[in-house]
Amino acid sequence: MYGFEAMTFNIHGGYLEAIVRGHRAGLLTATDYNNLCQCETLDDIKMHLSATEYGPYLQNEPSPLHTTTIVEKCTLKLVDEYKHMLCQATEPLSTFLEYITYGHMIDNVVLIVTGTLHERDVQELLEKCHPLGMFDSIATLAVAQNMRELYRLVLVDTPLAPYFSECITSEDLDDMNIEIMRNTLYKAYLEDFYKFCQKLGGATAEIMSDLLAFEADRRAVNITINSIGTELTRDDRRKLYSNFGLLYPYGHEELAVCEDIDQVRGAMEKYPPYQSIFSKLSYGESQMLDKAFYEEEVKRLCLAFEQQIKGAGDKEPDVDL
Repeated sequence: MYGFEAMTFNIHGGYLEAIVRGHRAGLLTATDYNNLCQCETLDDIKMHLSATEYGPYLQNEPSPLHTTTIVEKCTLKLVDEYKHMLCQATEPLSTFLEYITYGHMIDNVVLIVTGTLHERDVQELLEKCHPLGMFDSIATLAVAQNMRELYRLVLVDTPLAPYFSECITSEDLDDMNIEIMRNTLYKAYLEDFYKFCQKLGGATAEIMSDLLAFEADRRAVNITINSIGTELTRDDRRKLYSNFGLLYPYGHEELAVCEDIDQVRGAMEKYPPYQSIFSKLSYGESQMLDKAFYEEEVKRLCLAFEQQIKGAGDKEPDVDL
């Protein structure tokens, strides 16, 4: 934390920072995970978790348990903690916390639209949506036939509305267009979140800029790999990359012309922070790339706790039981 920023931070952020660090202390330890590995049934897992902060959320669940129940209850704990923080937060932290939910909103929109395209039951799809990404009109997404209708009928009154400016077309919704919509929305969302953090300045800008740049670069790599062998042109691919990050702009130019995973690897190994990620992969292999990126993200998120900051430490942990 820099200069006079540290002198006034505790006035508005001290209580919530203490809450966040308390939540961090409640995360499962290496010993907990070792014990979970020894569990033979889901009831054994419940019994072990009863001694952790997840215990109250599972104590009234009858046997036999299902894996979906455990994930649902652990996610509910996260959502309850998030909502408590949002209620206590003042500006600009409250806006920061709301930004965190926009990614879940995008994923929920894509889930509903894709599921409807494949004639899945809407209620079943709603149950699979992330609680942090829910909004009032989400159930009506099923009526939209193209992106213009999706915006006009449903999303115009949601926080995602400004991100749809580049998505509004009259083309019918199919798997390719839905995936393009997802990546276009994420590009606009990440760029907006990045500008917001830059405007805040100080430690928040420094730490969140690094985290968001990493996410932008990861998405650029995934877009490249997933579009290899498809009808997506190089120009279309380039338009989906975020306009910031370590790879911007020269790395994007190289990724846009890659035609296989080894060319992607060659482009990425020119950037020292990503050399260690690709060094874990064999040539021609891409299946383990998501795991390698995830491990790197966890390391960076852990570093967010190493100083007193306004927002970065609030980023959501994943439930991986």
